[in-house]
Amino acid sequence: MGSTGNEGSGYWYGPDGQLDYSAAVLKSLRDYRAAETAVRRSTRDSMGMGETDILALRYLLRVQASGKTVVPKDISHFLGITSASTTSLIDRLVASGHVRREAHPTDRRSVVVVPTVESDREVRVTLGAMHRQMMAVAESLTADEARVVIEFLERMTEALQRGHPEKSN
Repeated sequence: MGSTGNEGSGYWYGPDGQLDYSAAVLKSLRDYRAAETAVRRSTRDSMGMGETDILALRYLLRVQASGKTVVPKDISHFLGITSASTTSLIDRLVASGHVRREAHPTDRRSVVVVPTVESDREVRVTLGAMHRQMMAVAESLTADEARVVIEFLERMTEALQRGHPEKSN
């Protein structure tokens, strides 16, 4: 196991001088989350977008890849924002060239929101290297190691959701 960075402080060590693995695991999760947050911030900054905008764009790209269409109401539901906020968000994404509104294929009263080819390319370039590196780490796990990690993360997710039931969708 690598250094926790706090060996000298005694904080991660029990009274008997043994490493407190539970605390070290939680610290590792915080370190991962901090690194992920920093990368996401850098990505948003390089793309000139806010957090909600990038979440919406990634959602649109994911749904488009599955062959489905997205109406503004879908974005509102996904992000948990009002229809007025969704309209403002779509307006920003249209103005920045990341999406366009198109006529709905079966409901002439509605529109679909479609990510542009350029924004798909931009997201792939911006996030591609990071995703490949993360995938390489995940692929380096044995099947048994992967099962342990998956089970641990599922249990952590359930623990968090029990503390905030309104977030457990």
